[in-house]
Amino acid sequence: MAELLEVQSALESVNRRIPAVQHRVMAAVKAQSSPGELGARSWADALGIRLRISHTEACRRLSEGELLGPRRSVTGEPLEPVYPGTAAALARGELTGEHVRIITHTMKKIPPVVDDRTRADAETDLAAVAAVQTPEALRKAAALLLELLDPDGPEPNDEDTVARREMLRNVTLGPQDADGMSDLRAKVTPEFRAYLEPIFAKLAARGMCNPDDAHPCVKGTPPAEVSAADTRSLGQRQHDALMTLARGALAAGELGEHNGLPVTVVVTTTLTELETAAGVAHTGGGSTVPMRDLIRMAGHARHYLSIFDDHTAVPLHLGRTKRIASPGQRLVLHARDRGCTFPGCAIPGYLCQTHHAETDYGAGGHTDITNLGLACGPHNRLVTERGWTTRIRADGRVEWIPPPLLDTGQPRVNPLHHSEDLFHGGDDDG
Repeated sequence: MAELLEVQSALESVNRRIPAVQHRVMAAVKAQSSPGELGARSWADALGIRLRISHTEACRRLSEGELLGPRRSVTGEPLEPVYPGTAAALARGELTGEHVRIITHTMKKIPPVVDDRTRADAETDLAAVAAVQTPEALRKAAALLLELLDPDGPEPNDEDTVARREMLRNVTLGPQDADGMSDLRAKVTPEFRAYLEPIFAKLAARGMCNPDDAHPCVKGTPPAEVSAADTRSLGQRQHDALMTLARGALAAGELGEHNGLPVTVVVTTTLTELETAAGVAHTGGGSTVPMRDLIRMAGHARHYLSIFDDHTAVPLHLGRTKRIASPGQRLVLHARDRGCTFPGCAIPGYLCQTHHAETDYGAGGHTDITNLGLACGPHNRLVTERGWTTRIRADGRVEWIPPPLLDTGQPRVNPLHHSEDLFHGGDDDG
């Protein structure tokens, strides 16, 4: 047992040293090249593609490397890391990733008025504590250190309050759960709240905007019996009020166009699923809609329901007459690609451009459906600016071929918008 524990401790020490080696390697790579030379938009993209890690993880490694890795001056002279004590302890295998994150987070919270010498001493002290203590103990030490350096906290300032308030404003639409529901989280400004209050007072009142009613009341005042029969909670009524506002804004047809299509709900399904009222449809935003909900949505004015059968009168071949894809072509691409075709990209169809995937328009390519695919703006530019090439396979899927230094044999089609590909070899040419 003792020998096994010794082996475990040795492995842990080696594992803790690896990030320090990675920082040195990445610093050398960055000194000798640039992301563009590798075929990537940024170092985060280069790491993500080459190592098959998430963009968040790539950014974390790069950020820590800039603080803990070796540096050079403008004239080329070697400089110690920004946080030398932490870097040295990491190289000795004394710190975990959690230790490092606590130290870097704490250093960012030290007030700007603290002088450089005191700041450097604080980093050294934190690294010394981290080398012998658990992350929990380090966290308490870091909190005490911040109290000692800034016991009174920042002075109140109206401009700072406004800036902080504006920075905190946020609305986040989370991913869909297994049942199709999504979390909508918001932190709203006083101005936004002022707009919401009268809207909720009117549209979230009992009897208003009730989807359970055959003809929901959205204007005027609902009859007393309708209000009395309304059993929805306040939260449910506010949800239905916002849904009514969104539907009305889209139905008004006053939002213009986005990426070649009217700003509206684009939903694709099969004729069989629609006739049997079973299954789910796919939206241009990357979400799914149960067939029952889709049928109800289709009943509202000015919403598009696109059903692709074996035959269509939509013009799909424009040759050299137009460079920009037609609305009909974009609808077909929504159904086929559903989103950006670049491997690993989660950008939905609403936010994508049409990409001449087989032959670029500038090289004589035609604007035909057999030459088009969906791609977000940054990935679309990889072909013209970063040495990537694309082709359309026999099964209609767009394949992305990376430049040599980023080619590790990774998948070349994107399964994120076609989850069924993950289970039956979706990367094989059809």
